[in-house]
Amino acid sequence: MKRLIGIILGTLVIASLYIFSNLALFSSKQSEVELLPKAHVSENAAKHLSEAIKIKTISYDNPAELDSAAFFQFLSFLKGAYPNSFKATTHHLFGRFTMLIEWKGSNPSLKPIILMSHYDVVPVPEENKLEWKEDPFGGVIKDGMIWGRGAIDDKVGVIGICEAVENLIISGFQPERSIYLSFGHDEEVMGVNGASQVAHYLKQKGVEAEFVLDEGGYITQGLVPGMTQDVALIGTTEKGYLTLELSTKVEGGHASMPKPETAIDVISKAITNIKNDPFPSYISPPLRNFIDYVGPEMPLGFEIVFSNADLLEPVLMSVYEKSPSSNALVRTTVAPTIIQGGAKNNVLPTHAKAVINIRILPGESIDYVYGHIKESINDDNVHLRILNKSEAAIVSDVNSPNYITLDKSIKQIFGDIVISPYIMIAASDSRYFTEISSNVYRFCPFHLNKKNLKTFHGVNERIGVEEFNNAIRFYTQLIKNSTK
Repeated sequence: MKRLIGIILGTLVIASLYIFSNLALFSSKQSEVELLPKAHVSENAAKHLSEAIKIKTISYDNPAELDSAAFFQFLSFLKGAYPNSFKATTHHLFGRFTMLIEWKGSNPSLKPIILMSHYDVVPVPEENKLEWKEDPFGGVIKDGMIWGRGAIDDKVGVIGICEAVENLIISGFQPERSIYLSFGHDEEVMGVNGASQVAHYLKQKGVEAEFVLDEGGYITQGLVPGMTQDVALIGTTEKGYLTLELSTKVEGGHASMPKPETAIDVISKAITNIKNDPFPSYISPPLRNFIDYVGPEMPLGFEIVFSNADLLEPVLMSVYEKSPSSNALVRTTVAPTIIQGGAKNNVLPTHAKAVINIRILPGESIDYVYGHIKESINDDNVHLRILNKSEAAIVSDVNSPNYITLDKSIKQIFGDIVISPYIMIAASDSRYFTEISSNVYRFCPFHLNKKNLKTFHGVNERIGVEEFNNAIRFYTQLIKNSTK
């Protein structure tokens, strides 16, 4: 018995030494950067974003619903609002409405940078309009806020970049490195006719970009479990996606004589089987980067877990699986989004369909995911059809000088906040640009919290005027830091 107790105590001592030695080596990766004085931003900037919001550049799943006049109006608005920019640059259109602007640098031997955003927005459903405190397309500026669809997704990016470029040109700034600005018109419907065509054009032209910056991560407030400080998240990769249609056909009949299994039963069972066989959760390489950057800044209890992530992975997974947003960081997720079946209340349907949307963790492939889903369903009567797909993006290097420049630019404007790489769980137009650059990052220069998170594609979308001004300051500083 004494020997057993000794073995147990010895094991505990060794485990404790291992855990606390890892903790001691778990050092901060945060840079020390001096906060810059706030540069003046003209009141016209907020007015320009307001005017941009008023133009109903809405993307619809059905292309026939698109109002081309609104998109032409938006492009015309940009040219009128930023005359100096358009005099100093050249531009091309792709898919009729996506604009690529080139601001030539003085040193053609340097690789260019690409700044991206999109100006199309999602519709506002009629049933939601009464919930808006201001007209969703009114661009109202009230109580220090700019209201309307696109205020944070993502006309704020387009107008923020344009304001920065216009002001720099007026000041006489000339970049050494060329700058491309890509403003997409169909990001909300997969970007096939916009950003995809821009990326193809640049690739054919032989352009290799130093880095690409698109929408994605934000300065989060209270959204990273265990963190009380603001955390600026830089997306170094994004999840892939696979949208599958599940369908079946069975014999119908009268509802008064139901068969053991209807078409609806078959599809419902298939969805249940999928949900009961989730993809595994684990620490992927980009999540490891997140752990290494955020972990040392956490309270001691969390820091111990993060510094021993390999040993305590089950504990870490149990924490992150509790909320939808953090669960999406640790596994490939599946969400049923559409189900159809039946046409009359007393007739057994012969057909039923469902659509599931899958977001794929970097490191996993579409083939693997498709095979997993088929195996989970385990029913030859359920037929699978791929509606759309995209592999997960490459993971950009956090040790790259470009990541360091982005880190520096954020801290110069927003101060002493924690900055970390992370996995973007949604899709962006930047996925098309991974063949143009190995350094593709995703970051939006404004704060995101539990309150305004709900306004994405939702009700009462808005951004603070000063928040928007800081976005302009960020883009200005990033251009200065990147193009010397």
